[in-house]
Order: sequence, then C-alpha cells, then structure tokens
Amino acid sequence: MISALQHPNLVKLYGCCTEGNQLLLVYEYMENNCLARALFVEQHRLRLDCVTRRKICLGIARGLAYLHEESAIRIVHRDIKASNILLDKYLNAKISDFGLAKLNEDDHTHISTKVAGTIGYMAPEYAMRGYLTDKADVYSFGVVALEIVSGKSNTNYRPKEDFVYLLDWACVLQERGTLLELVDSDLGSNYSTEEALLMLHVALLCTTAAPTLRLKMSEVVSLLEGHASLQPLLSDLSLAEKSLSSSAVRFKFWQNLSEGQSLRAQALCNDTNAVMDHQPRI
Repeated sequence: MISALQHPNLVKLYGCCTEGNQLLLVYEYMENNCLARALFVEQHRLRLDCVTRRKICLGIARGLAYLHEESAIRIVHRDIKASNILLDKYLNAKISDFGLAKLNEDDHTHISTKVAGTIGYMAPEYAMRGYLTDKADVYSFGVVALEIVSGKSNTNYRPKEDFVYLLDWACVLQERGTLLELVDSDLGSNYSTEEALLMLHVALLCTTAAPTLRLKMSEVVSLLEGHASLQPLLSDLSLAEKSLSSSAVRFKFWQNLSEGQSLRAQALCNDTNAVMDHQPRI
C-alpha cells in the first residue's frame, strides 16, 4: 500500500527487510531530518524565512490532498505532526510514517475506529468519539501550520496558565485582532505580514471544532498557491468562533490527559538522523 503511493511530498519507500529479526523499512534519505527538529530542538534549529515556511506548509498540504482526493487508494493518515514531516536537502516537505493510516473507502463517509494518534494533534471528534474522516488530518495539518509560523510546539508552549496549548492562544489572539503576535520572533520584522496572516488564517480554518467547517486539503493548496481568495472564508472562521466554544471542547479533553503523555520534540526527533519517531500514542 505504501509503495503504491507516489507523490513528491510523500517519502518514497524503496524496500523492506523481513529476514529473521531484521524488520526494516527502507526510505529515501532526508538530509534535514524532521520538521520538529528543525523548529523545536535548539541545537538543530534551522533559520527558516517566511517564504520557506510557506513552501513547507504547501508541501504538506499537497501531500495530504493527494492522499485524500487524488490517489487510487484513499488514505487518512491519522498521525500528521511535525516529527512525521521530513525535510530533504532543499527543505521540501515529505509526509512519512503511515503506521496508523486507515483506508477510506468510497462508500463510507467516516470510519468508527479505536483512537490512535498523537496528543495535541488529534481532532476533538476523533479523540473523544473515534469518529474518523479526512477532516481529522485537516485538523492536524492546521496545528502543524501554526507550529511552522510560530516556531513553537503546540503542546509544550503555554503563554499563560489558562491555555492548554498553542492553538488556544491562537484563537484568543484571533479574537483580539492581534494574530501576528504568533509569528516566530526569529523572523524579526523581515517577513510579509500578508504571507504570515494567510498561513495563520488557513491554520485556524483547518482547526475549527466542527469538522464540516474545516477546509478540504485541495482548498488549502489553492489558498497557499494564491489561486483562491481567503477573504470569503474569513466569515466562516468568525461563524465557527461564535457557534462553538472550540477552546472549551479542546480544553476539556486535553486537561484530562496525564502530564506523562506530554510531548517532547527532542526525545522524538533524535540526533542520529532517525526518520521515524517513537512518540507516545493513545
């Protein structure tokens, strides 16, 4: 199944080994390891300008659009997160680790399944009810997009005690009209506010509590490529904020998780060029 998925933004599987206790998957080599290391691990942080961050967002979006809408085998990845996005030497983003992927057959609108994914990236309807559609990946993408723009980990960044993670703070800043406060301080003033706001608004449109209000990944691609206008969609974002207490839904779920399950990017993306992480899953 994995080898049949061929796309520039998916890590290419070259082969496997099942000889004795040697159970290995052989993927293409990715010179810049994973996105989590590039963003969160101090000694390995890459200086990514705004254009490069948008390029990485767009690469992830194209890969997911292929999995959801274009490939012969329709796939819900279920574990989109920064450590599962690998970067080649040109900083092209490629999606990896299909260990939790589920087939999404055409005659099913959703899959009811045992919850398996990574804390902080799972959509509320999936985390709480096991209700799985491609919109769960869209939600995870939105979280990763916020991390890319802010340079901060969704689960390890708490600006104030009242906020469980980065996404809650983003929603508050959106309501205040100060969303640009999220932009990575490493960029200084050397970035396009238009580009930054595009990525941030797309991220918020992907992480609404109601799955039906989330964008499709093909729509995300069109927005990031500049082929579609964001303005008509901003009213949908305002509607989502007013109709559902998104932060309350997320807070209730994540607050009940034990602190021992919090994510540490350094432990997940190690320094030995490993391209698969061993992040705790539920």
